[in-house]
Amino acid sequence: MPQATGSPRCILQDIQTYFDVHNGKGGLLQTAFVLSYMIFAPIFGYLGDRYSRKNIMAFGVFLWSITTLIGSFMTNYWLFLLFRALVGIGEASYSTIAPTIISDLFVGDVRSKMLALFYFAIPVGSGMGYIVGSETAKAAGKWQWGLRVTPALGVIAVILIFFILRDPERGQSEGSSHIQTTPWTEDLKDLAKNKSFIFSTAAFTCVTFVAGALAWWGPNFIEKGLKLQMGENNVDSDSSTFIFGAITILAGLVGLTLGCYLSQKLKPKYPRVDPIICAVGLLISAPLLLGTTFAATYNIALCYVLLFLGQVALNLNWSIVSDILLYVVLPTRRSTAEGLQLLVSHALGDAGSPYLIGVMSEAILNLLNKSSKNEWNDFKSLQYALFTTCFVEILGALFFLVNALYILHDKQKVEKAIQANSQQLLADSLETENPP
Repeated sequence: MPQATGSPRCILQDIQTYFDVHNGKGGLLQTAFVLSYMIFAPIFGYLGDRYSRKNIMAFGVFLWSITTLIGSFMTNYWLFLLFRALVGIGEASYSTIAPTIISDLFVGDVRSKMLALFYFAIPVGSGMGYIVGSETAKAAGKWQWGLRVTPALGVIAVILIFFILRDPERGQSEGSSHIQTTPWTEDLKDLAKNKSFIFSTAAFTCVTFVAGALAWWGPNFIEKGLKLQMGENNVDSDSSTFIFGAITILAGLVGLTLGCYLSQKLKPKYPRVDPIICAVGLLISAPLLLGTTFAATYNIALCYVLLFLGQVALNLNWSIVSDILLYVVLPTRRSTAEGLQLLVSHALGDAGSPYLIGVMSEAILNLLNKSSKNEWNDFKSLQYALFTTCFVEILGALFFLVNALYILHDKQKVEKAIQANSQQLLADSLETENPP
């Protein structure tokens, strides 16, 4: 079996070399992770609306940690793929449940800020993955060690969940903690009629498609462009991966902060502004990321600037989308709604985009190589495949704009239901204190 070379390389390339697989199976590793993640998200959503969220999250983080560690010792591609899928099950638990705990601890602008803080984990975790994984693999001389660092962090997370986390009553922050849980079929019917939930989920699916494709193929694509620009011997793969990770972190911090700030400042005057901010972000991101693909081969500084700005615009919506879900869905249905949104957005988004981009690039490469086989064609095939993400961003923007038409109606519907429940509780309390 081919072994990873000792020279600095992108970890994805090391994995492909180690298992002797091309772009299609390279992308399938991410697809397998997201498939298991999306399938189990609704299951954890159902459980999260009815049982101890704290225990479910602890189990998920432990499973994520142990399967990541075991997977790093696999020498067969299909076994490695299996453990990659098991990692997705663990991640589905806390990704589904954590936002609902935040919603039950905070309300209003404070909740929006806490959600933004929580979703910092997406770009920061992704960026730190590039940096820590690459540097650890480089220091140890094997790509497997890039996967053996994070389980220790997972153990710390499990300890914090057990001893620090408090699981509040559902709806506590909104004064609706005594709303009764309804049958799951009734929850599904209500969500199917909730237009804000439907269109924000469709739009978020487009976001995850783009984010998944960029996270998986971005470092590889930029490295190919650098090699064409500077020559293969002059490219330090670890440095380019480190820079990509740093840009991802910084763009995430800026984008999430800016999105949260714009939402809080504009919403009092423009109540429909949340989905509009998300739509504008995607419309700005599309041409910037398109420019990134062209700049990679002739001006690396411009490439990184465009990549940063494009990811800032893309990251405007992460916390806003979650906030939209929380205020258009009843508290007792929020974990279910989170799970369903994750299922749909990943099933049609980043579950397939890494694999799709990989397969498209291979098909385009076969066409280009009929004339001549060279590194330029290898780069161009991946570039043409990544063009798909720009069109998907425009589609996502259209879904967000449609969402803006319904968001006030659905938000007011939830507020009325919570108010009616509070009034009923007050009436029951008075009747108990002063029986006829």
